[in-house]
Amino acid sequence: MERAEFWVSLTAGGIAGVCVDLILFPLDTIKTRLQSPQGFKKAGGFRGIYAGVPSAAVGSFPNAAAFFVTYEYVKCLLRTASPPYLSPVTHMAAASFGEVIPFSLVQFPLWESLKDLWSWKQGHVVDSWQSATCGAFAGGFAAAVTTPLDVAKTRIMLAKAGSSNASGNVLSALHSVWRSQGLPGLFAGVVPRMTAISLGGFIFLGTYDKTRRLLL
Repeated sequence: MERAEFWVSLTAGGIAGVCVDLILFPLDTIKTRLQSPQGFKKAGGFRGIYAGVPSAAVGSFPNAAAFFVTYEYVKCLLRTASPPYLSPVTHMAAASFGEVIPFSLVQFPLWESLKDLWSWKQGHVVDSWQSATCGAFAGGFAAAVTTPLDVAKTRIMLAKAGSSNASGNVLSALHSVWRSQGLPGLFAGVVPRMTAISLGGFIFLGTYDKTRRLLL
């Protein structure tokens, strides 16, 4: 990666992170409260859904900037050393280096594949709005399949000291939800999660793509 591309990825990633956090923070708050074992109303309902927005926005710039710099660097590094048919694996590896969670592992290879498919069908590279649309689909799909893990994470974060979930064991938390609430419990909040992340994917990846093209 050239020095100019490094700074472009850093800036575009940071701007994209701030934009998506400022716009979608309330939906994430609602999703977390829907997944709370206390129930939505007792967890706060619609009260104070904008609380914590400034700190989230400040923190999102360096986080998103670091992610995209790492993602683009690893993608560039691996792309030169691997054949084209291994592109999905390259994108999965790059996303994993950028952020060690299952969500990015699903979202980014799908985003890249959808962009490649759209580019191939229309005969030229996708526009920024098309990249954003691919980001929305990729984000929504990744959100759906990783919802049980998100539910487990929420239960662990909200667990009382000394409870079984307080140990931080994800499998134990998943089993506890399955035993008490079944499949609906594992996918609690899936609709607002998919909505938020689909919108987030559109804004985040679309803003990143547009800003990157403008700066380059």
